[in-house]
Amino acid sequence: GFDIGTAKPSQAEQARVRHHGIDLVEPQETFSTGAYLDYARSVLAEASERGTAVLAVGGTGLYLQALLRGLTPSAPADPAFRAELRAAEKGSPGAAHQRLAVVDPRAAARIHVNDFVRTERALEVFQTTGKTQTDWVERHAWADTPFDTELLGIRWERKLLRARIAERVDEMLAQGWIDEVRGLLAAGVTEDMTPMLALGYRDIAAHLRGELALDALRERVSTAIGRFAKRQGTWFNREPSIHWMEPGSDLLQRALPRVREALRPLGLNDPRED
Repeated sequence: GFDIGTAKPSQAEQARVRHHGIDLVEPQETFSTGAYLDYARSVLAEASERGTAVLAVGGTGLYLQALLRGLTPSAPADPAFRAELRAAEKGSPGAAHQRLAVVDPRAAARIHVNDFVRTERALEVFQTTGKTQTDWVERHAWADTPFDTELLGIRWERKLLRARIAERVDEMLAQGWIDEVRGLLAAGVTEDMTPMLALGYRDIAAHLRGELALDALRERVSTAIGRFAKRQGTWFNREPSIHWMEPGSDLLQRALPRVREALRPLGLNDPRED
């Protein structure tokens, strides 16, 4: 149901190229980075058995890092603590991040003040283990490297990127993003469910309640996505193996030789053939 705001491939696109990882869970279900990693590795294992390569595309740095280097052994969950934290956050927005800044300043500096999901998890790690999330992650050191990869990134100039983001937000709104959120809320999806924390969804819910005019909604969502893109850039700049490419009409022609060269020694098929 979260289709437009997540740029889900259309039915026509899915008919043209085989896609994985779409419509895996319902909005009320929990889906973690660990669950993603289990699923992604099963897809890669099946593709390897067929002798076929897979293109992993997207923009979530944590998911990429997990795929390339594994995950920190998971600290236990504490549902009661989460419920308590969410109730406190509802009464005083930002309180959880302030609390995190006290117990784990490095995690608080890394996690945006509005990113409640990651703030909640960092506090939960400290609550259940007595160790900060930063210490917990550093013990693991992302040492699991099971795949041969060729990483390509597109380096957009910042001003052009902002313009593209604003254009994309207008396009999603024109496609019916507001009606999508209206339908989700009518179907029983609540704003505290994890998918509603995706960029733009709660802002549209506020618009539907009459708290945000359309122009203000457009500006707020574009700004939030721009800030997220900046944080993405910071994350990916720490990945030394990414080959950065300049955008342009010949981008595909420049990228394909690198991809084919990476596939050749592995004896794998062109992903288009899958």
